[in-house]
Amino acid sequence: MKRVLIVEDISETRRWLAGIVQGTYPQALLALAESVRAASVCLTQPFDLALIDLGLPDGSGLDVLRLLRRGSPEAIAVVTTVMGDDASIVAALSAGADGYLLKESTPAVLARQLAQLSIGMPAISPAVARRIMEHFRLTGPTAEIDARLTERETEVLGLIARGLRNAEVAAEMGIAETTVAGYIKIVYRKLGIGSRA
Repeated sequence: MKRVLIVEDISETRRWLAGIVQGTYPQALLALAESVRAASVCLTQPFDLALIDLGLPDGSGLDVLRLLRRGSPEAIAVVTTVMGDDASIVAALSAGADGYLLKESTPAVLARQLAQLSIGMPAISPAVARRIMEHFRLTGPTAEIDARLTERETEVLGLIARGLRNAEVAAEMGIAETTVAGYIKIVYRKLGIGSRA
């Protein structure tokens, strides 16, 4: 990696990331930016690698990611953030991120992940990789025969989707609470989900 851009609004974290990058790629020239605006100025030049925080004072790191893709389409874009929720991960990967590193990782883990980029391996924190695998395990296709809910199962699903508890669903439908729990278990299995959320 010859030219590396680090976009991070917290100066201490920016210096910390710069130290990790310099340790991993000692010959790299670093450009540091603290906002979307500062990053857009830097992006008038091409980069090989960009580490981009999602939460910036004047916008989203996703905006920087899109600018990078337009100006340096070959650059490797890695999100470096504290946000490990599914929505943030999916949004970043959909916007073109090549990797997703959580800043809670140790410097050694981050350095190892960044070093792997030079041999074509994506930089993804282990916790993020597990979330992605879990997401696909729960949302992957199910056998067609199991995917069909009965009328009663659909009714239970509709009531719990409205936020009703098992006891409230039982009262609404005039059935035992244990029967409701049984229906919920079947619905979870058929839909390939693991929680009410």
